[in-house]
Amino acid sequence: MQEPDPERPAEESPGGVAAGGPPGEEASWLRRLAEEARSGWRLSAAPAEPPALTVAAVERYLAEAPPAAPRYWYDVTLADGAGQERCYLAPRLNRLVQRAHLHAGARVRLTRCSYLYDERRLRRGLLCIEALLPAAPSSPPSPPAAPRDRGRAPPLRGERRHYLPLWNNEDPYGDIWVAEQPPARVDVDVSKLISLGQLETTWRSRVHFRPLLVRVLHKSRLRYYGKPEKKMDMPYQAYFEVADGSGMMSMVLWNSLCPQWYNSINVGTVLLLEQYAVKDSYPFKTQPTPRDSQMKRFATIEISLNVRNPPTKISIISEEMVKPEWGLPEVKYQFITRSELDDLPNNHSCDVIGLVTFVGRVERTRKKEDSEDFWLYRWVHAIDGTSDQPFILEIFATSQPDVFERIHPMTYLVCTQMRVVRDLSENPSHTIYLTTSNESQIFITGWHKGQPYTKDTKVKNFIQWTRTQSEANQMRKTVIGGYYPFPRPPNSFLKYCKNNKVESVLKAIGNLGEEIEGLHYREHKRIAIQGIISAIRCISCSSAAEDASGVEPAQDDVETLENPPMSKQDNVHKGKTRNLQTEEPKSFLEPSYTPGEQHQHQTQLSKKSAAKRRTPHKSCANTEQGTTSVTSVSSYPYYTRSARKKLSLNEFQHEDSVQEQAPSDSSQYCADHEEINDRPETEEMARTCSSWQSDLWAQVKDKLMKYLHHSTIFPESIPCKFDYMYKDVLIQQYNLHAAVHQPKETRTDKNISEFKSTGGLGYYEVTVLGINHDVAIDVAFLPLFGHEDPHLFPVEEVENDTLLSCMSCISSCQQKATGNGTFCDVFPLSNEIVKAAMDLDGRHVVCILDVCHLGDDKVEVFLSKIYRTVEADVPDPV
Repeated sequence: MQEPDPERPAEESPGGVAAGGPPGEEASWLRRLAEEARSGWRLSAAPAEPPALTVAAVERYLAEAPPAAPRYWYDVTLADGAGQERCYLAPRLNRLVQRAHLHAGARVRLTRCSYLYDERRLRRGLLCIEALLPAAPSSPPSPPAAPRDRGRAPPLRGERRHYLPLWNNEDPYGDIWVAEQPPARVDVDVSKLISLGQLETTWRSRVHFRPLLVRVLHKSRLRYYGKPEKKMDMPYQAYFEVADGSGMMSMVLWNSLCPQWYNSINVGTVLLLEQYAVKDSYPFKTQPTPRDSQMKRFATIEISLNVRNPPTKISIISEEMVKPEWGLPEVKYQFITRSELDDLPNNHSCDVIGLVTFVGRVERTRKKEDSEDFWLYRWVHAIDGTSDQPFILEIFATSQPDVFERIHPMTYLVCTQMRVVRDLSENPSHTIYLTTSNESQIFITGWHKGQPYTKDTKVKNFIQWTRTQSEANQMRKTVIGGYYPFPRPPNSFLKYCKNNKVESVLKAIGNLGEEIEGLHYREHKRIAIQGIISAIRCISCSSAAEDASGVEPAQDDVETLENPPMSKQDNVHKGKTRNLQTEEPKSFLEPSYTPGEQHQHQTQLSKKSAAKRRTPHKSCANTEQGTTSVTSVSSYPYYTRSARKKLSLNEFQHEDSVQEQAPSDSSQYCADHEEINDRPETEEMARTCSSWQSDLWAQVKDKLMKYLHHSTIFPESIPCKFDYMYKDVLIQQYNLHAAVHQPKETRTDKNISEFKSTGGLGYYEVTVLGINHDVAIDVAFLPLFGHEDPHLFPVEEVENDTLLSCMSCISSCQQKATGNGTFCDVFPLSNEIVKAAMDLDGRHVVCILDVCHLGDDKVEVFLSKIYRTVEADVPDPV
């Protein structure tokens, strides 16, 4: 966005926002609002009827504040149809961005704002967002095109000169990052050069160094080392390994040179370096594995490139100008085939190429507990024809966002400097995988041209193999997105504790609400809790779709963005049971509708009610006014261990009718529950065949102090078939929200639930009771069966985790239903599952939960592993 002209009077340029339209054109609503806030004695404004606005961009930058304050600030660009205004987001609203309530493309209403003057500058101020409401969903108009210099505008607050990528710190973001520097036209005088070997032996006796001519052999990801308490313009660093005929040495690109040169200096690039510095090597940096064992490594010093002291001169020499007599080494690789991987040791370094068959969604994991910094990663499967097994690749962001975000099935993927991850001492049958290192580079179709590895023999062999393959056969095996349960937790809980970096491994089951509330967008977390497996219920995919679609879309319009709506499953708890949202001032809770939106809201409510009539609810809160309440749970009928063979349909119906008569002030949920009895008796009987409960659960389920429901399966949780026609739609769906709103012609309204899923007939809801019998949680277990590629989601060995392994297997009923092409509403628990569950009846176990925040209020919680506690200090796997 354009910064206001410092010479222009403040009245003509309110806020640190974009200039309005051409002279004589009416100012936009946002500009009038900024002027109203600036001219008032409170320096604030609260419009009575705010129009719906489109969020054109959400951008992040390092704050300038004490350590206790937020580490990052956000600028939000709003569009009102007549123009765009860049506004500062009040830090107490940061959670809106962190949980993806507020993102590019969202429709909002600005209900309160303030005007902040920059006290260190003359006639400078900015518009601050103090309160927002979500606007009713509609077809939003495309925001006007941003000015050309928008990417170079500095952040609104403080003295930072650039924005960071929205979701991590490793990727370059914005126009300050030069895409490509042109090769230099220079005459290289070899007689005036110095070799790396000579530099190492003479550097202490020199002040100025002769030019260096080197080839880049390795490139690291970017490192951002900015801190709020330190003022530095571009706190970036990147390592390269460069070599000439005498050996290899590290080269460091510092600070402002990174945006200028990082994208242009690649593996294989030939550089002429002048006016550089030489320093002792940093001892703790990572080291790539050299591919040429004969090359000498100079590890005591490193070349330092800076904009000053001295100002480095960098020249890129095009490959056509490189002469053989210069003696520069060629880039070498160590490609392996999938058939060779099984024989490689842990932490072995290698390069791989393969045809992508599966791409997982992008997820994030915290770098440190309670940190606002995240690693970005995704899981990928690739095949090369040498084995039935695929390469399983854990790919972290490598400062190549254009490549990382465009990985999709049926593309040729190259990953360099990958590390083998395996542990033969734990379980030799566990699948090994490869993970990226600090020096890894990734390339896909469209990025291969001109890369040095295209000359490698194994790369040529792979290309030859692809020409023998049927595209239609390979397309049938392609999958994208969804929950990916890998790597599996180890067989021993002690090993799990050893590998876990969190100081306190076990979490109290009653605190899971706070743990989930603290998650950021697409943050994945593995949590261990103690509990008792108390109930198991089968839920069909059709019921799951209704549950996921019934997350009250209309509620989004009546709740504020700052205090997002509770999901249906959390809203069950009343009384003194803690909700998963924090309380906010009443002014943030008032609905805001236009007449047209009010009609749409009522339509959505009627649709929601119809959905509720079709979908049985799990529970009905029993609350006495003014007293502490326990949750009265009337879930689907179960078989107890002692009575599963003799309970009749009438007894189950009688149980339901007794529970319906319990006093409750949650009339909405009770009314919905009463409607369950409208279903045919055959459906009710089918429900009874698809569930199990322990004797203990039957005794305590009506006396719980807190009952958390997190077993909902969302469309984003289910892997789906890859469709080349909608390639861009699927890629966008499983990437993170973009910082800048995409033009209308590049977007589509096709919903992810419309794509064909690769899941089976349904999933399991598992109830875990706390070991103090006062708290319980429903979680999901997803048996990822039924896919054409059996290696995509390998089933856990039965002897390692009996219950979950049984639930992963396809029962005879499921096979029959799948074989005849029909789709039954529910599927029964197999005898093996019931037996395995009975073996755990009343026993204390440790449950490993995979938790991921999918955006807005959608959080998936999957059961990943069960450990049985034989002795207090020696937990063993089930």
